[in-house]
Amino acid sequence: MLKLISAVTIAFLSICSTSVWARPFTDAGGRTVEIPDNVTRVLTAGPPASVLVYVLAPEKLTGWVREPSGEEKQFLLPSVRDLPTYGRLTGQGGTANMEAVIAAKPDLIIDVGSVNPTYISLADKVQQQTGISYVLIDGSFANSAKTLRQVGELLGVTPRAEELAAYAETTLKDLGEGLAKVPAGERPKVYYGRGPEGLETGLSGSINLEILEAAGATNVAAAAGKGGLTNVSLEQVLGWNPEIILGASPKFISAVKNDPSWASVAAVKNGKVFAAPSLPFGWFDSPPGINRLIGIRWLEALLYPKTFDVDLKADVQKFFKLFYQVEVTDAQLDTLLKGAIEKH
Repeated sequence: MLKLISAVTIAFLSICSTSVWARPFTDAGGRTVEIPDNVTRVLTAGPPASVLVYVLAPEKLTGWVREPSGEEKQFLLPSVRDLPTYGRLTGQGGTANMEAVIAAKPDLIIDVGSVNPTYISLADKVQQQTGISYVLIDGSFANSAKTLRQVGELLGVTPRAEELAAYAETTLKDLGEGLAKVPAGERPKVYYGRGPEGLETGLSGSINLEILEAAGATNVAAAAGKGGLTNVSLEQVLGWNPEIILGASPKFISAVKNDPSWASVAAVKNGKVFAAPSLPFGWFDSPPGINRLIGIRWLEALLYPKTFDVDLKADVQKFFKLFYQVEVTDAQLDTLLKGAIEKH
């Protein structure tokens, strides 16, 4: 009888604790989720969420969805470099399983990015199977400041979030004011190639090309329609004749510069082929997260050098100190910007 009473008491206290120590939160999927008042451990469902939690509260990050490379680790806080890798819950090639999720003992699971019925269904399923609160956060670039504030409040780091959100607002404000001075006819036509062959790109409206469109440039692949990522042919790119080519892979950049098949493209003729910086996270894409804010400064300097007065190296050092909490040396700046800007 005593054991029964004890069990009932524990259950009752657990219920009371839940009601006192949880608060409702309506996420980007319209789901109402109970959030613990004191979130100390966060599991991220995909790369954009990993970046967001890292910049806001690195001490709360339980692990990585993908192990950072040696090159990437030098631009991350020592305390997070060797966190466990548990895989990703969302996107193509999801590798995490429920056992790994539970073993991480998170108070909260966060996914950041596009929100659609597939992601909503996954969030419901994982939350039901694990009993762990799972929230979906809108990761659209235009809402960067809102996203930082919203997740900062969830994690209990509002002052930190406000500092980063203010940077995001200033960045987008400066971008808008500068673009207002650039006539439509002076905004470049750009092709962005993903992968070693460079023939994967984003259509109009793709989250992967968001900051190119935010920067006022023309995504030439928009001619192929609206949507997400797609594969294109070399013939299509030649027909679009971009004025600037950006690439995510050094192999692709090398091929564009040296393969005669590309020689007729305006970007190649004029030496306008550049590598998108990628350390410790992509500045343009990969992942399409809060890390792209520094990509705006890079694009301003690259696309509109006469309009924007950008001290790119100083801006990079400021961003890395504020967001990634690391000091960047002059030698590291050269590594970060290798092939990404014009040589003078």
